[in-house]
Amino acid sequence: AARAADPVPAYGAATDAAPSYGSWGFDLAGRNPDVTPGNDFFGYANGRAVHDIVIPPDMTAYGPFNMLFELSRKRVQAILQAVSAHPVAEPVTIDQKLGTFYATFMDEGAIEALGTRPLAAGLEAIRAVTDRSAFARLLGQGQTGFQYSLFGLAIQPDAKDPTRYALMLDQAGIGMPDRDYYLKPALAAKKTAYQAYVRQVLTMIGWPDADRAAPAIVAFETRLAGVHWARQDMRDPDRIYNPISVPDLRKRAPGFDWASYLAGAELPPAIVKSGTLIVGEPDAIVGEARIASETGLDTLRAWLAFHLVDNAARDLPRAFVQASFDFNDRILSGQPQLPERWKRAVSATSGAMGMALGQSYVARYFPPAYRDTMRDLTGELKAAFRVRLQHNGWMEPKTRAAALQKLDHFTIQIGYPNRWRDYSTLRIRLGDAYGNAERAIGFEWRYWLGHLGHKVDRDEWDMTPQTVNAYNNPVFNEVVFPAAILQPPFFNPKADPAVNYGAIGGVIGHEMTHSFDDEGRKFDYLGRLKDWWTKDDAARFDALSAKFGAQYDAFQVLPGVHVNGKLTMGENIADLGGLTLALDAYHASLHGKPAPVLGGLSGDQRVFLGWAQVWRQKLRDDIIRQRIMTDPHSPPQARVNIPMHNIDAWYRAWSVTPGEALYLKPEARVKIW
Repeated sequence: AARAADPVPAYGAATDAAPSYGSWGFDLAGRNPDVTPGNDFFGYANGRAVHDIVIPPDMTAYGPFNMLFELSRKRVQAILQAVSAHPVAEPVTIDQKLGTFYATFMDEGAIEALGTRPLAAGLEAIRAVTDRSAFARLLGQGQTGFQYSLFGLAIQPDAKDPTRYALMLDQAGIGMPDRDYYLKPALAAKKTAYQAYVRQVLTMIGWPDADRAAPAIVAFETRLAGVHWARQDMRDPDRIYNPISVPDLRKRAPGFDWASYLAGAELPPAIVKSGTLIVGEPDAIVGEARIASETGLDTLRAWLAFHLVDNAARDLPRAFVQASFDFNDRILSGQPQLPERWKRAVSATSGAMGMALGQSYVARYFPPAYRDTMRDLTGELKAAFRVRLQHNGWMEPKTRAAALQKLDHFTIQIGYPNRWRDYSTLRIRLGDAYGNAERAIGFEWRYWLGHLGHKVDRDEWDMTPQTVNAYNNPVFNEVVFPAAILQPPFFNPKADPAVNYGAIGGVIGHEMTHSFDDEGRKFDYLGRLKDWWTKDDAARFDALSAKFGAQYDAFQVLPGVHVNGKLTMGENIADLGGLTLALDAYHASLHGKPAPVLGGLSGDQRVFLGWAQVWRQKLRDDIIRQRIMTDPHSPPQARVNIPMHNIDAWYRAWSVTPGEALYLKPEARVKIW
């Protein structure tokens, strides 16, 4: 923490202490009192703070999430600096492995001296691809290294039987963030820049005829993008659950050697011969296989070579790091500056051994009492949700009973998992940054391969404790809150309770509501993808959701750039539900007593301000445009203004009247949960 004599850190400057917000949890100075709450509540609650934010040059956005990300990163750096003081050639203990991985990544001189030698084996394997079977096998081998693939292959709980693991197959193969970058004329400049980047990379590794290969690669990926599903279409759990046997896959996509691909991924022979995969986008997978079969091997080899280098750039000499940054971050996201090396080293180490770092992070920085406090808060939010369900006016008794059963079985995990990952078989070597990263990829894939055929482990987490986020796992019917998010402005045990309810209460309610959003509602109390809705109730839910989504479709975040209400539907429903439940839980916590007034603000006003402060963020225009196409979350202004103007209590709290910009007639306000 800063000493009294130290200068006060700039907004968001990383220190080893959690940020503070005013004397009771809300930063009143960040408001803009010149803005009327009923015209723009985001601008009223956050206007001055957002105006004053200077986005750091090595970031694309800045706000509370980014502040805590920086704090988490500095804390992890402190852990890694301590364990990297004496790196060893062949580390054995987990601290030795963490320290050696970090020290090796930080040794830029050694990486420069190696040049492109770490790429030699990978490029030689690509040059050795002389037939379609070898191509398919190399794609499969990419599961254990930097090599890219036409398909995404993963091992996850089976959505229809979440007690067992299943093999998932999804569309992939393109190098830009979304199909729209290839297909929309408005993004032609990004596509041109991508082709230049492909040519640059191929030239750097001495690939023959880069001038011809680069446009051929982009043309190949454009064809792949043409058969890809739109992101909003991949949000329907029923549509993306398609069990297909390997023999059937061979019949549907005969131009691709599936046996070689699956064998290359080290899958058991029984699966390679006759196993079943859960295919996310069947026609896209078939289309990708067909397009690859129609594409010359010269182009496929060049495509493999480019993506090998692009994926490995972080662990290569600075020229490759800079080339990757210039396109992937500067051009695509608008980020002006490459992060310092230590920041990239923290990210790389956390990516390789995140749970090991998480164990050290929790021991140093997570108060055990937070678990009990969060369990109590979750219990209050569950109680509020139960009341909501019991009094829901559009649900039939059968659906309501099933919803209550699901809520009763809902669980929460807080801070850190009940069991830590064993990294004893991961080999780390001093001086081999490229190999360390590649072996970590292989370790992760083989770790999950070892789960096939075994009962699902409900203690597995999808996030590390040092991650500033939270998530809902529909197949476990649970929500997970990593340690790093349980800090101001999300959670502050010293803050006014109303602010805490609006902030962490809203986030808890948000994650809880995901179990009942347009995706989560399709999973039952045991986490099975199983319809428990009456036909009429499902139709009513869909009608309410469509009405709500239209509000987001109409929201313009930049000139001519609108939110995609279908892509963001689940997050939007969760925001509305989360804030509604937070307000209900706060009211219940008063036990019939009047809420105290602080700073001239009522309890309800402070709940709404607590929620708004969480989304006090500024973003660069390029990242806004990218997220509108790829991110299921709405931009900050929409996450504040749209849920609020559907909640009757917000109108009462802020005396919002007809004629103000956010005013909705009572019949236009959407109430789902």
